[in-house]
Amino acid sequence: QVQLVESGGGLVQAGGSLRLSCAASGSIFSGSIFSIRGMGWYRQAPGKQRELVAIITGGGSENYAESVKGRFTISRDNAKNMVYLQMNSLKPEDTAVYYCNADVLRSWDYTTYEYWGQGTQVTVSS
Repeated sequence: QVQLVESGGGLVQAGGSLRLSCAASGSIFSGSIFSIRGMGWYRQAPGKQRELVAIITGGGSENYAESVKGRFTISRDNAKNMVYLQMNSLKPEDTAVYYCNADVLRSWDYTTYEYWGQGTQVTVSS
């Protein structure tokens, strides 16, 4: 199994910054059969559906939701199985629970598995 643990959420005033971190761990990573491909961040505000915030491939290609382009930056450390989200110029509408996501590839048959973290609350006050 794989565990994703997010950290870094909290309360911040509009215009402020936060940095989210997500650590992926699990016994399957002790060998070479399983590897993490894409990692990403999603968010869900009250009464709304979960939406993509940003994703990054194993090779470092990034993709962002239009609403966060120019303000958020996703990065990852493949050696540590970690992904980060630097959030600047935060707005009240960024308030949501932020979830870490990872796609894990089983190399011998190319089966992929999707994992989610428990989420971390980000609240931006006006």
